[in-house]
Amino acid sequence: MLTVERRQVLLEQLARDGKLVATELAAAFAVSPDTVRRDLQELADAGLLRRVHGGALPPAVGARPYSTREEQAPAAKAAIAQATTRLLRSGQLIILDAGTTTLEVARHLPAELRATIITNSPPIATALAEHPGVDVTVLGGRLEKAARATVGAATLEALHAIRADVLVLGVCSLHPEIGITVGDLEESYVKRAMIANATEVVAVSSGEKLGSASQFVVGPLEELTHLVTDRSRSAAELDRYRSHGVEVVIA
Repeated sequence: MLTVERRQVLLEQLARDGKLVATELAAAFAVSPDTVRRDLQELADAGLLRRVHGGALPPAVGARPYSTREEQAPAAKAAIAQATTRLLRSGQLIILDAGTTTLEVARHLPAELRATIITNSPPIATALAEHPGVDVTVLGGRLEKAARATVGAATLEALHAIRADVLVLGVCSLHPEIGITVGDLEESYVKRAMIANATEVVAVSSGEKLGSASQFVVGPLEELTHLVTDRSRSAAELDRYRSHGVEVVIA
């Protein structure tokens, strides 16, 4: 088999199985482990997968620029946002994490909702400025421009003083085995603090982010109470998340 053909098979297997195991690949193709490692590295350099210890995972789509992510899958994000708002109730203290899908949740909050919303996202705070029934608190800290989110010591300190009823968590990557991951270390600290200080954790994610992994681990899937996603993933794939005790809501 030619190198280009082998690498195409690797990508097809990754799309089907959600992961690649280097030792299994070497045996299947009857090539050396070094050959497999070179294949995986070349594909990783091209942005087609993410290298991890022992193999590879799908690339993390959350690493794309914020402005690009804002324009992606608007219909799916709107459906996810509408489904998420049905999990929220008046009288609650709600944390809205930064992200383009959580921004859509803010835009779809019903006018009759009466709640207190805390966010580390200036765009979300702006979107809620005209909402008649919510009080908005913006967490301080250093602005991480790529994520449009506040991070750092001031953000963490403020979160430790909060006990929220619900956290609506923006997702970079979700994987059944690796868990919740992000591409920025400081963001991982903030998300971890948000999860620790919320009774319910509702992750909102388009299907393309499921099965992928980024560099920094936030926590296991068991930290989530709900996952709200679109219809792009099969029932079998979503059952892998349900097996961790996560209630999956399909928008």
